[in-house]
Amino acid sequence: TREPDTGPVLNAEQSDCLTSIDASVGFGVHLIDGVTGSGKTEIYIQAISSCLARNRQALILVPEIGLTPQTLARFRARLSVPVHVMHSKLSDGERAKSWAAMASGIGRVLLGTRSAVFTPLPEAGLLIIDEEHDSSYKQPDGFHYHARDVAIVRAKAHAVPILLGSATPSLESLHNANIGRYRHHRLQQRAGDARLPDVRIVDVRKIR
Repeated sequence: TREPDTGPVLNAEQSDCLTSIDASVGFGVHLIDGVTGSGKTEIYIQAISSCLARNRQALILVPEIGLTPQTLARFRARLSVPVHVMHSKLSDGERAKSWAAMASGIGRVLLGTRSAVFTPLPEAGLLIIDEEHDSSYKQPDGFHYHARDVAIVRAKAHAVPILLGSATPSLESLHNANIGRYRHHRLQQRAGDARLPDVRIVDVRKIR
């Protein structure tokens, strides 16, 4: 283990969301509906830290390989355990090492794209789907599946919470939140000192 970097102080919305997640017992779906820059990733990191403190494993899915390096760097800087990775651009050997680490229970945190949802988690404690609305979670050919929906089924089977994060949640997730099936957390403020941009409407017909 290593001493992780110190994170920012959470605002009231983030704190309320994290408190609700930490208080979860058994299976539950938490829809984190937050504007861009509202600090969803910080909630993920602190929720994973709580999961690790309970000596459980965590799985985080991201929709695109391109998002993996920046997300991985942030998680590795903040977490006290190695973060394993799984996506299609890795060699077969690299993917096998991550799979074996998680399957054996030695690995505690796995970050990956949609296929990582099938990795064994004998000591599962938390699942996270970032950008849950993204169509990249759908496998369109061969063996058809939606990684977000598979993750929800797995979370229920393991009796653990799952976090669905997005600035633009899918209609089905919003519906499930509206009928009370999912716990809906709204983050309407940007984290820290960040401010939402000013927006002006300009009539381009008058611009020559």
